[in-house]
Amino acid sequence: MNKKDIRLIALDLDGTVLHTDLTVSIENERAIKQAIKNGVEVIFATGRHYSTCVDYARALGVKYLITVNGGEIWTTDGELLDRNPLLPEALNKFKQIHQTYNPWTWLVSTEKVWRNEHPSDYDAHTWLKYGFDITEDEVRKKIIDELAGETDIEVTNSSPTNLEVNAVGINKARAIEKLCEKLDIKMNQVMTMGDSLNDIKMIEESGFGVAMENAQDEVKKVADWVTTHHTKDGVAEAINKWVVE
Repeated sequence: MNKKDIRLIALDLDGTVLHTDLTVSIENERAIKQAIKNGVEVIFATGRHYSTCVDYARALGVKYLITVNGGEIWTTDGELLDRNPLLPEALNKFKQIHQTYNPWTWLVSTEKVWRNEHPSDYDAHTWLKYGFDITEDEVRKKIIDELAGETDIEVTNSSPTNLEVNAVGINKARAIEKLCEKLDIKMNQVMTMGDSLNDIKMIEESGFGVAMENAQDEVKKVADWVTTHHTKDGVAEAINKWVVE
């Protein structure tokens, strides 16, 4: 077994680092901290808003956060390094789909996450991402088909039942590239780990892409290796096997 030349590890949070109760296991914590101690940069690359993931980063000694699927890049100290909002026109499609299908929705502005609620004035906010959770397969397919015709957005998911929408060209891989440029690290020196469609591009484009055992099949197909389930310390298994002596 050969250790990889890994200088940066980019980790998804939900379904990857976090257990189902949204805690970090002792094994995952130990492995992440050991990688950092060994001089490897560990970052989070998540669909979450900064406010809902920064505490995890601070507790583990992680310095950088890629949030809302690449919509923003932050330091754990609260410095905003990059921001890529949706165009105002992209919100029109959100409103149309909400009116037609009335799915469970979330809207992510620079300030907060609006869960199944809507602002009185959309134009008063800067929007980074929106999403729908749809349990009916047929309805989800109709919404996917409608979104496919839009040229100013990028559509992924963070679970099999939801859809996540960012500005076109905005994804975790592009954000990792920007951060690597800042840190003088090459993409082939990056290990990525995730479970959903919003992780596919970073898993494909990094030097070593790892899918979780609980990952969607499309994610496993593009990964270099599949680790154990997120409830069985899959992150620790991958870090220990490929990075930490």
